[in-house]
Amino acid sequence: MSSHTKSFKVPFWAQIIAGLVLGVLLGWLARNQDVSWLTTTLEKVGDTFIGLLKLAVAPLVFFAILVSITNLRKVNNAARLASRTLLWFMITSLIAVSIGLVIGLLTNPGAGTGLTPKDGGKPEDTGSWIDFLTGIIPTDVITPFTELNVLQIVFMAAVAGIAALQLGEKAQPILTLSESVLSLLQKALWWVIRLAPIGTVGLIGHAIATYGWDLIGKYATFTADIYVGCFIVLFGVYPTLLATVAKANPVQFFKGAWPAIQLAFVSRSSVGTMPLTQKVTERLGVPKEYASFAVPFGATTKMDGCAAIYPAIAAIFVAQIFDIQLGVGDYLLIAFVSVVGSAATAGLTGATVMLTLTLSTLGLPMEGVGLLLAIDPILDMIRTATNVAGQALIPVLVSARENLLDRTAYATADGSSLDEPLDEPRDEPRDRTEPAGATA
Repeated sequence: MSSHTKSFKVPFWAQIIAGLVLGVLLGWLARNQDVSWLTTTLEKVGDTFIGLLKLAVAPLVFFAILVSITNLRKVNNAARLASRTLLWFMITSLIAVSIGLVIGLLTNPGAGTGLTPKDGGKPEDTGSWIDFLTGIIPTDVITPFTELNVLQIVFMAAVAGIAALQLGEKAQPILTLSESVLSLLQKALWWVIRLAPIGTVGLIGHAIATYGWDLIGKYATFTADIYVGCFIVLFGVYPTLLATVAKANPVQFFKGAWPAIQLAFVSRSSVGTMPLTQKVTERLGVPKEYASFAVPFGATTKMDGCAAIYPAIAAIFVAQIFDIQLGVGDYLLIAFVSVVGSAATAGLTGATVMLTLTLSTLGLPMEGVGLLLAIDPILDMIRTATNVAGQALIPVLVSARENLLDRTAYATADGSSLDEPLDEPRDEPRDRTEPAGATA
């Protein structure tokens, strides 16, 4: 009876797509028929969904990072796994920023827009290397949570996790409590994630009703550059790495990871999507102990879309608007900032901090940020989807290279199975922490 009923259940990915279609239709109706109440309603629905996601961000990041660091003690060669994860983060970021630079240089996104420096304006929040480095360490333990400074929360969680590892058994009560709180937060956030189809209607609908296609027209080349760059990384670079490095079927990866990628596209928040990203990563055969480290780590530092492709193209765009010539040294600086400064984005909606960090490093006018703020929500969707795909990809690559990937689980991963709660156990024939080669 239950299996018969379940067969007619609309899968989560289909609900998201339905929300996208309905949102576009309602947004078009609100804009073209000038239905102000519908625009307001769509805005409230979208804002409420994002607000619910952000509500759990601060405690979720803290306990996820703390638990992920302490979970490494359960994994053999933990230091090796952590270093390989960081190395692949850097490699893929370098590839992504290189693609962004090539696209920007080939297309000249700032040419022919009709925009001038007067159209820009300095952002309220800017980033510099001094701000970035000094801003990591909080002045108290409360403010990072109330002001949602994710970078400082990550710092405190990392310190607490490392201290817990040093204390050993004495820290076990705290670790047990942390794991319980994390499970509670993930359960509550799952309820929010289940509202994603409704949130999609509001977010996409409001974007269409507010911006329409006029704004995209003025920024046509720039918008196309960002989307093309992200598509190349998503459907070119990532599948190539899966096929060559992991020796895994790329299509199967997207089948398993697609629900998280979709939610990222809609919510524009890597951290808000993190519990779902971790679940799809585990479903793809990555050992839970390693996934619980790599995914939270990636959700706050692994940003191929926001911190590599986007700032590379945006820097070229701003330089062209302000008629400033960039040289080879400037392009190398962009690559350096993208690889090293990714943590500045901290997995939150928008990439303004990363862009200002890049512009300040190059000495470009901060007013250039104001040129891009209007178009940012439209760009942020594909940037975040690319971020989250990369955050699921790297654990798969590293697990495969270290012979930890459960190939059976990978081959059977199905996004439609994500309709149950995040912490529901999976039926599988063996422990995934065993080397995949044992069953290959």
